[in-house]
Amino acid sequence: MKFIQTGSIGRAIGTLIMLTLISSAAHATNGYFAHGYGTKSKALAGAGVATTGDAMDGALNPATMVLGGQQFSLGLAWFSPMRSYSVSGMPTGAPGTFGLMPGSFDSDNENFFVPGFGVNWMRGEDSAFGLTVYGNGGMNTDWKGADIGGGMGAFGAGDAGVDLMQLFVNGTYSRKFDSGKGAWGVSAILAGQSFEAYGLRNFAGYSNNPNKLSDQGADTAMGYGFKVGFQNQVSSRLALGASYQSPIWMGEFEKYSGLFAEEGGFDVPQTVTAGFAFNVTQQTKLLADLQWINYSGVASIGNSMLPALGMCGMRQTATSPYCLGGSDGAGFGWEDMLILKLGIEIDGGKGWTWRLGGSMADSQPIPESEVMFNILAPGVMETHVTAGFSKALSDTSSIDFAVMYAPSNSVSGPNPLEAPGRQTIELQMEQIEVAIQYNKRF
Repeated sequence: MKFIQTGSIGRAIGTLIMLTLISSAAHATNGYFAHGYGTKSKALAGAGVATTGDAMDGALNPATMVLGGQQFSLGLAWFSPMRSYSVSGMPTGAPGTFGLMPGSFDSDNENFFVPGFGVNWMRGEDSAFGLTVYGNGGMNTDWKGADIGGGMGAFGAGDAGVDLMQLFVNGTYSRKFDSGKGAWGVSAILAGQSFEAYGLRNFAGYSNNPNKLSDQGADTAMGYGFKVGFQNQVSSRLALGASYQSPIWMGEFEKYSGLFAEEGGFDVPQTVTAGFAFNVTQQTKLLADLQWINYSGVASIGNSMLPALGMCGMRQTATSPYCLGGSDGAGFGWEDMLILKLGIEIDGGKGWTWRLGGSMADSQPIPESEVMFNILAPGVMETHVTAGFSKALSDTSSIDFAVMYAPSNSVSGPNPLEAPGRQTIELQMEQIEVAIQYNKRF
């Protein structure tokens, strides 16, 4: 195993981990998962489970690391989600209802910078160790009270919003098999997340612990999980790949034990990805991935707002499993997502590689019946269109570039806490992203 300037690399890794943690918010594309990890993958709409690109591949398929050689990758993305919601119909003001102020409103915080990096060390020709650091996020909104209802705010308590950041550090071991035609890999995942919510005090009547519902500042939690994957070159033209990521079992957000189900639980959903890469010609490769995200498997994400809050309202005791913070408490009501990701990669010669991609989900995760609570997290994206390129700078280094556009999408439904037929809520979102990455073999 060849190491160079180990101390310098270690210090750089520590610095980049901190930068990624600080900056990993608002990456909401497929729910709150990024559409891809690493700039090459981003240019292919996230496809790539069956191909080898760079040291960031450990975020998608740990098996690919041993096939990529000894290298490191440093990347930075500028991400801009544009979120809005509108309410039509006046609130009734009737007892037991929770009306919203009518109008159309935009969230602040539309510019985010998201770094990421990976490094891969070969151990002989047949095995490798790798480290990949990346972020998720996107349940991030900031609705200014001054813009809504003369200062009342989205939920009648002034400024309202949430801020979720997630950092993942994947330590990977991968190994070749079948005379180097295939590879398998496994990653141990260490995760950290931070969350803050404000402007939700008026939901106190629906919470088991109103003192830990809102406006508690940022809280943090740590967790762990694993990812396994394989890749196999089954013919001269066709490669297959797949990966599975376990749920990331997180500690509770104790400051928000009156908001999230299971007294502050907020695990990261499990995912499964499978796909192929097919060489149409020596210069042209087609890629296709199918990814499943199990949002419904996490109570605080998948539990429905109703009937949980309705059952909470009928409680006979101070607490109920159905209230906010309860063992089966109300959540965001997100459904699972199934996403098809397609990409094409063309060798343009003279060190240039060109990429195009597109992805389409079977549906965005928010049902029409769950729009009210999702004013906080309007992750309604279904379609992404991407493009990018790589340019070799030398025999050992290259630079990648990618752009993504997610066209505007929306979902609308009734306010479930108002009189039937009196208020309709529409959530809307569109996104753009520009990413750049530097790769170096050593």
